[in-house]
Amino acid sequence: MELGIQKMEALLRLSAISMLVLTACLVGFDSQTKVIFSYIEKKASFKDLRALVELVYITSLAAAYNLLQLSCSSLPAWCKGSSKQSSTYLPWLRFILDQAAVYVVFAGNTAATAHALLVVTGEENFQWLNWCDKYTRFCVQIGGSLLCGFVASLAMIFIASISAFNLFRLYSPTKLLHLKPKS
Repeated sequence: MELGIQKMEALLRLSAISMLVLTACLVGFDSQTKVIFSYIEKKASFKDLRALVELVYITSLAAAYNLLQLSCSSLPAWCKGSSKQSSTYLPWLRFILDQAAVYVVFAGNTAATAHALLVVTGEENFQWLNWCDKYTRFCVQIGGSLLCGFVASLAMIFIASISAFNLFRLYSPTKLLHLKPKS
């Protein structure tokens, strides 16, 4: 059963990495230029929206974190630490980092989505114009990247659930937060 869980976690991490890298690339390389009045060029880029710039950083760091976790899980057992203390601390560290990664990626995607909705609809009170009438390809590509980011968040939620399972199965079901005896 443990081997099946490890394979599922590795598969989920690989899919999360691919979705996070795809999100970062789609946002980071997205720009569109329009010529207005046959001599003025206007360019829309991800750098125009602060939330999209932060999304590129967040997804890149989350992909690197998942790649690091994937490579650490494939290390031999003697590299992971065999003492009782490290066997307790490492699952807790992994659980906390997986939880933090999920929350940060989801928050970054949600902030970028909120910012993108202002770009789609515009806001007359702030004199923000509707960009998507002029830069359609830019908006479609940002929408696709946000969808990839939310799929990555979903995969990372399952990863965090697996790390929670791996952590809490070390503890006794009858005594609160007492480690199970080694069998």
